[in-house]
Amino acid sequence: MKHFIIYTLLLFSAAQCSNELVFEEESFQKKTTMPCKENCPSISVKIPVANAVPVVADSINKKVFSVMKEIIYFGEKPYSATNYDSLLASFINSYEKLQKEFPNDKFGWEADIEGNVKYQSDAILNIEIKHYTYTGGAHGYQGLRSLLFDPNTGKSISNEELFNDKGAFKAFAEKKFRAKYKIPANKSINATGLMFEKEKFQLPQNIFYTDKGLLLYYNSYEAASYADGPKELLLPYTEVNDYLAFK
Repeated sequence: MKHFIIYTLLLFSAAQCSNELVFEEESFQKKTTMPCKENCPSISVKIPVANAVPVVADSINKKVFSVMKEIIYFGEKPYSATNYDSLLASFINSYEKLQKEFPNDKFGWEADIEGNVKYQSDAILNIEIKHYTYTGGAHGYQGLRSLLFDPNTGKSISNEELFNDKGAFKAFAEKKFRAKYKIPANKSINATGLMFEKEKFQLPQNIFYTDKGLLLYYNSYEAASYADGPKELLLPYTEVNDYLAFK
């Protein structure tokens, strides 16, 4: 164990000297204190936290937290939490308030969120957030979020900034998407039952860099019904590098 600790410290020190980001996983859990027999409401969060390069790490961590606030909330607007402990507490407090107002109803609230560093190079950093939340109803909601950063500055990279020519890439992606899902070129993009808004192909809200290529990921409801599940399209870098501003 001592050798492991020393080795970890040496890696951390080396990263500091080379000005490279280091990520450490932090975990947070919270459960209701109200009596319950089964499906007791709880929330669990695992998230990579950047350090070793203060200004860059701070920018990344703030963005990750702001997205977590978009995922973990109940009501009309995000909680005013300033850290993960208070964010989780706000979620559980919302459940307990609702349970007190409607003591005869059963609410099996649940939230499970896990983040990880999906991809990292000299040009781009990609953090993936897998999330599932349930606050009542027929089913919960699960999905993936992609957060892209410039690893040298910590600045967020939007989907608009990813491409040298977004229009050209979109046209290329639509051809590949139609081929994968067997949608005739002369038919509406929704001809086989998809649900693209205004019946026009759109790039997804979440685009991932992976070891195998660029992944276009459509969460449930984005291009198809919940029952049909998410849709995805993996494009090898050999086919898309010319479109990418970050490689």
